[in-house]
Amino acid sequence: MTEQRTSADGGMETSYGFREVREGEKQALVNDVFHKVAKRYDIMNDVMSAGLHRAWKDAMIASLNPRKDPSYRTLDVAGGTGDIAFRIIEASDRLAHSTVLDINGSMLAVGADRAAKKGLSANLDFVEANAEDLPFEAGSFDAYTIAFGIRNVPRIDVALSEAYRVLKRGGRLLVLEFSEVEMPLLDRFYDAWSFNAIPQFGKMITGDAEPYQYLVESIRKFPNQEDFAAMIRAAGFSRVAYTNYTGGIAALHSGWKL
Repeated sequence: MTEQRTSADGGMETSYGFREVREGEKQALVNDVFHKVAKRYDIMNDVMSAGLHRAWKDAMIASLNPRKDPSYRTLDVAGGTGDIAFRIIEASDRLAHSTVLDINGSMLAVGADRAAKKGLSANLDFVEANAEDLPFEAGSFDAYTIAFGIRNVPRIDVALSEAYRVLKRGGRLLVLEFSEVEMPLLDRFYDAWSFNAIPQFGKMITGDAEPYQYLVESIRKFPNQEDFAAMIRAAGFSRVAYTNYTGGIAALHSGWKL
């Protein structure tokens, strides 16, 4: 489980995969991972989920059911390449607007280029900023989405509090994240796949196994479904629930600002 700890000299530490690092060091390390994989991010997700991330993301958007309304505003955090935001715009019949926020400029550059090629630039804007310190006024958005990004945030509780702040009353939080496998036998297969195959595929695709090793380890350090749901409630959200996908390999968490 991702959590902050106090080191022997009084400083705060957190998990970077299976390593303990200074809280202030994690973001730079994570940024380096995503600078390395930005241009192959979709391939990375295909490798890590055996292609299932596409179906999970489609299910996330179906659950969100974005309004077909020009006033509908969403914020997609850690969504640099635009995967979720593009789906939201298409599901709204290209009427909604989505702000894509990422701390990593390389990821945002890929997303902006993809948006232009899809003819979606008018419905999107791209903002380079930190999930722990969102540059928006309170009550700005109808929905806050984040897919496979929350586990990379050094202070998850702070990011969730910021999500609550920027949502309108009646706004919805949706978090899609790798989670704890709850099916017997599948958990053993998934562990073997994760720790043996994924870093090797990553090395074949990008020439560097280390980013994939971190990403695999970060999944194991992330809170399980019940613990993460408790964190969402602690941030102030109501009607908190989650749905497991593929035996718990991933889970979609939902909460409302009421």
